[in-house]
Amino acid sequence: MWLFSRKKSILESGLLKGAVDNHCHILYGLDDGVRTMEESLRILAYLEENGMEEIWFTPHVMEDVPNTTGGLRARLGELEQAYTGGLRFHLAAEYMIDNLFEERLAARDLLTHGDDLVLVETSTWAPPIELWEILGEMMTAGYRPLIAHPERYRYMEMRDYERLRKMGALMQLNLPSIIGAYGDTARLKAEELLSKGMYAMVGSDCHKERILHSWYSAPVLKKDILRRLEPLMKGETSLS
Repeated sequence: MWLFSRKKSILESGLLKGAVDNHCHILYGLDDGVRTMEESLRILAYLEENGMEEIWFTPHVMEDVPNTTGGLRARLGELEQAYTGGLRFHLAAEYMIDNLFEERLAARDLLTHGDDLVLVETSTWAPPIELWEILGEMMTAGYRPLIAHPERYRYMEMRDYERLRKMGALMQLNLPSIIGAYGDTARLKAEELLSKGMYAMVGSDCHKERILHSWYSAPVLKKDILRRLEPLMKGETSLS
């Protein structure tokens, strides 16, 4: 079917069938993502209709959005009571590396993605002063850093990504990056990291229903990109 077109949309490609979304802001009313339960339920129905199987809810936790572990679990419970579909739900969080994160790390009060992964992010433009030390502290405490959308960090270069991999951190691709949603710089970085096999998983980073529909309907995927994305989307890659 690729004979007639070099590019397809995410929906047309079938990429969502059997997929896992490892990073999203669909759990409502907690951050700058989805605001209402109704919108959460519509997005979940849309994703299930297109073949997705699992969702990791990863609300922001940062000094400006100080969500608590208990509060996040309670909100997930509310959504689970209202949801009647077949998607499998998991709860983690996207932690900004800031003073609040250091407090939660010291208290071992972190929601993990699986057994020991902790999804962390930084500013797009500049790293925390003690970024590498904090990542090392995470490892010492028994957590493994899962770096959210590393392709979006303007300050990172390939040597930084190599350093992350060597220290044992994993990296999560934002699917919108690969379709150019954050500009050409992020897209080109994402393509290079993908080609080098440096991603462990993929997430939508979905914040709004309307934007998700737009992203997934745009004809942007090339065949070689699709081939590399498929195992990541289905959680078939090794986390070693």
